[in-house]
Amino acid sequence: MEASLPGTAAPPARTAAYGRRGRYLLFAAPALVVTVAVILFPWLFTLYMSLHDWPLVGERSFVGLENYWKLAGDSRFLEAAWHTLYFTALAVILPVIFGILAAVVFHREFPLRGFLSTVFMMPMMATPVAIALVWTMVFHPQLGVLNYLLSLVGLPPQLWVFAPGTVIPSLVLVEVWQWTPLVMLIVLGGLASLPTEPYEAAVIDGASAWQMFRHITWPLVLPFVMVAVVLRGIDALKAFDTIFVITQGGPGTASETINIYLYLQAFAFYNIGYASAVVVVFFVIIAVLSLVLLWARQRTQWTTAT
Repeated sequence: MEASLPGTAAPPARTAAYGRRGRYLLFAAPALVVTVAVILFPWLFTLYMSLHDWPLVGERSFVGLENYWKLAGDSRFLEAAWHTLYFTALAVILPVIFGILAAVVFHREFPLRGFLSTVFMMPMMATPVAIALVWTMVFHPQLGVLNYLLSLVGLPPQLWVFAPGTVIPSLVLVEVWQWTPLVMLIVLGGLASLPTEPYEAAVIDGASAWQMFRHITWPLVLPFVMVAVVLRGIDALKAFDTIFVITQGGPGTASETINIYLYLQAFAFYNIGYASAVVVVFFVIIAVLSLVLLWARQRTQWTTAT
């Protein structure tokens, strides 16, 4: 290739490359503008608001990191953070366990499998607010279906979402009912993609069903399980609509998660600056937990021995 001398025109190939690059940037510009307008600017503006005392009405003043220092000593926020982690842990672990069991069951051939799997997936298709309204009636201490079922087996009625000690497990019950089918679909897809050769060799060697599951099925399907864990973890962390419709953070503050606390600070108490600090801290919490989950998923991916 000939190098261009100073003062001479650029080679045609280089000119064409510059032209293609310019056209690429022209096509990417609208997406870049939308990304900055929809994602980057709101985050930067939220960070800016978190550094101010920002009442809904009145004069705004710069306070620096005061909102963050106040947040670190806010017992109600710390309690909401604990509720969020507690709710997230249960809302991830239980659907994953039941989803794996359901995937193992529906992976086998049996009569009406297609119909039963369709019925099993129906809760996942409903909107969260509609589900929350239905479960509000189900949890009713006097008229609810759950206490009626308990009475049939001779057990005393429970307060469910109306007692501080049972409100979060009761809300997790709704999550389990709605999102176990999602985990089942992910794991079922993993089971359907597994090779048959290891199982044939295990049968020849006389391995039991449990040994085949423990040493063949589980290691091969674990990456799919981790995908389900990541999706459920991110979704459970930002849960708001179901909790707000059923309990609104009650009784008292027993089910108040960070999202509920954030909503109240911004739209009930009108502390916009303080609520923005909550958003920033919550974003950091979500980012850290998401990185941990993605790292765990990366560690479970299939690798080829070299």
